[in-house]
Amino acid sequence: MGLHLGLIDYGMGNLHSVEKAFNRLGHQPSRVVNPSDLDGCDALVLPGVGSFDPAIDNLQSTGLIPDLKRWNEADRPLLGICLGLQLLFESSAEGRLEGLGLIKGHVERLPIGAGARIPHMGWAPLDLRRANPMLAAADPLAWVYFVHSYAAVPERPETLAAAASFGSSSVTAMVWQRRLGACQFHPEKSSDSGSAMLKRWLDWLQRGAPIG
Repeated sequence: MGLHLGLIDYGMGNLHSVEKAFNRLGHQPSRVVNPSDLDGCDALVLPGVGSFDPAIDNLQSTGLIPDLKRWNEADRPLLGICLGLQLLFESSAEGRLEGLGLIKGHVERLPIGAGARIPHMGWAPLDLRRANPMLAAADPLAWVYFVHSYAAVPERPETLAAAASFGSSSVTAMVWQRRLGACQFHPEKSSDSGSAMLKRWLDWLQRGAPIG
């Protein structure tokens, strides 16, 4: 039996692009728009494009927030993408609402004095800090696509899985915490590099999502 992926649809994600990326890898995610849609899901994907507070508002309106917290407490696999990464944290300088709080830390605006233009838009290589289910080893050719004006600051250093250069600064590009992972970049728009990372994540799920 194949994996049943749930793609969280709360009105602020580039769902079509994410669906296409998984389709190319032989998977057909189902859309999750309310708690009952979680039944039978093996793993969840939380995409996102837009601003922090409207995203939290939309998630609240779906009734999914308590279920997402229980999903994480049960140590079940979840992958956040772009804004989806930021929503996993406790708070954001972009808004006033509380985040999901699944990862300790906050989200800050990209540094103005770093000598780079905001928003950070374009291709960049990853600085691997810790091997994880999406990226096992450093690859200087693995450039990925970013579009963001804010970046997460994990409270625990070991949560940082990969970083990216932003002018003279380094910002969070990927976080990982047991079976909860997320990337600030868009793997679905990152050509072969992004596809390879999604495939690694799917292969990890097929192996039972081992930790460590």
